[in-house]
Amino acid sequence: MSTDHLAQLAQQAWTLDLLLPVIFMSLMGFAMLVYVILDGYDLGVGMLLPRATTAQKDTMIASIGPFWDANETWLVLGVGILLIAFPKAYGVVLSALYLPVAAMLCGLMLRGVAFEFRVKARDTHKPLWNAAFFTGSLIASLAQGWMLGRYITGFAEGTEYLVFAALIAATLPTAYVLLGACWLVLKTEGDLQQHALRWARIAWLPVALGMLLISLATPWVSETVRERWFSLPAFFALLPIPLSTMAAFLGLIFMLRGERGTHGRAALIPLLLAGYIMTMGFCGLAYSLFPYVVMDRITLWQAAAAPESLKIILIGIAITVPMIGAYTVFAYRIFRGKATDLHYG
Repeated sequence: MSTDHLAQLAQQAWTLDLLLPVIFMSLMGFAMLVYVILDGYDLGVGMLLPRATTAQKDTMIASIGPFWDANETWLVLGVGILLIAFPKAYGVVLSALYLPVAAMLCGLMLRGVAFEFRVKARDTHKPLWNAAFFTGSLIASLAQGWMLGRYITGFAEGTEYLVFAALIAATLPTAYVLLGACWLVLKTEGDLQQHALRWARIAWLPVALGMLLISLATPWVSETVRERWFSLPAFFALLPIPLSTMAAFLGLIFMLRGERGTHGRAALIPLLLAGYIMTMGFCGLAYSLFPYVVMDRITLWQAAAAPESLKIILIGIAITVPMIGAYTVFAYRIFRGKATDLHYG
């Protein structure tokens, strides 16, 4: 084998070794984005329960019944990729977020218990499980917002960083409520659908203001983000993200007014627009963080497992992710249409 050929093979291996962490980071980001959108709406439905009548509560729970536990699979996938592909970052992230992670898991477990028990509970006991489902949804949402705020700042210490995390902790549940209301617009009809439209209109303004404040505060708390967004020509190249997000917000409030977003396929548009807003927020965050797994501390290449391990893990990921995706699409296709009564045979 010639020297030139050996050099070419070495170059190809070096390129693949550099690319593998990027692939796994992209997969992890994709899993977390899908989780935020899919589990976000059912967390939002849980937080909307206190606003509904007894009959409406049953329909709301039925609307998420076939999906909510499967939606959480994407969270498991994202955290699993962090653990096996970026073990060094996993230790740092989980050590810094031990308490909010524990709170989130408690909230998710409370939701699961409440969901299963309320379906079979007597009418006198349903209010207890409704309250538990709401509480679990709120705790999980607040914890996720706090974790995101602390993660963006690289777990920096200081009052301004805690205030920033608190801002995101307050905004994310509101965004989930917006997603949940838009989901109910799609899955319900009659009075509940009209209530869902009103709930979505109420949530629209806090979400818009919250995302605006977060967009302004993030460059303030992170010099890296400030340089990345406001340097030229990057500033002009990135303008489509905020501009399209603004257009989506305007389109969403337009669809939420009157009856235009309640009939036929038009009922799907508010949910798609809300999902697009979350996606654009994720894209902006991904650009701000790359190439760090822990902001300003650990890059994805520093945190990644050995290339040999990543190549083996990639085989499993190539099998697992399409299976999860196919199951998700299958479930949503089978249970498409308006929500029906939830019951166990």
